[in-house]
Amino acid sequence: MPKHPPNTLSLVADIGGTNTRVALADGPQVLTGTVRKYANAEYPGLETVIRAYIAEEDDVDCRAACVAVAGPVRDGVGTLTNVDWRIDRETLQRATRAEEAAILNDLQAQGHALGHIAPENIREVLEAHPTTPPSPNAAQIVIGVGTGFNMAPVYNLPEGRLVPPSECGHANLPIRTEAELRLCKYVETAHGFPAVEDVLSGRGLERVYRFLGHEAGEEHELSSQAIMAALETGDARAEEAARFFVRILGTVAGNLSLIQLPFGGVFLIGGMARAMTPHLARFGFGEAFRDKGRFAGFMQNFGVSVIEDDFAALTGCAGYLAERHGKSGT
Repeated sequence: MPKHPPNTLSLVADIGGTNTRVALADGPQVLTGTVRKYANAEYPGLETVIRAYIAEEDDVDCRAACVAVAGPVRDGVGTLTNVDWRIDRETLQRATRAEEAAILNDLQAQGHALGHIAPENIREVLEAHPTTPPSPNAAQIVIGVGTGFNMAPVYNLPEGRLVPPSECGHANLPIRTEAELRLCKYVETAHGFPAVEDVLSGRGLERVYRFLGHEAGEEHELSSQAIMAALETGDARAEEAARFFVRILGTVAGNLSLIQLPFGGVFLIGGMARAMTPHLARFGFGEAFRDKGRFAGFMQNFGVSVIEDDFAALTGCAGYLAERHGKSGT
């Protein structure tokens, strides 16, 4: 007897720059006992990862498959930003033998996860004070801060949920102060263009820390993990780097909120977002988020929460397939 019922479950995967998580899902519910993690460096591409997973799950026969890719997706083709992998729907269908296949940007998957995440895995960090109660179908945004930076809007339309992709982490870094201007010039010298992701990411925090050392005439490097550890001990430079990071994050998140008008909420995801959560209030995230001149009061309409669910992208892939399956009635 097979381990899993044939042509019933979906295969879902979250492909990051370092690791790939793969799991099975029953409708919108990820079967957490089936989650497996693979180191990307040990495989030539996603197809071999998926084939290995299927073999480990007793040659499971999947109904559908959906993967979330940490990189741009265009016309059904995903290209990873931080690993030399490329995946298309035909390859995904061949690897899984599924009747239906879909490829999402990782932030799109996070957007499709909203509404399927347990409340205990969502932490409010900035309370909204709306002038009027938001509609149940109000727009939302997810902002990913981890190895890279990106955002996706979430629109709950009568015909279903729409989560368009974006690559806003590669837009220009906003500048509010003389110190931020010097930071931009420092990043520009090293990388040719001061993008949001060059500061608001794990590597970005490392650059901010080096910049502060450069300003003090004693430049040296620390990993983002070491900076966060030093922050916990009260290290002055780590605190200054975190304050830069948090305030720029607040500015960028506020800018994105004015563009998308997420009356249904702003949701931060990713390892750096979670790591910074305990420090957002003391380093001025809320003030920077709402520092929009005559629109400062209007910014009270938007609340901000952090998603603390490692499987959210997998859940989003499962939710996306479940919604499509419901529409088709198959």
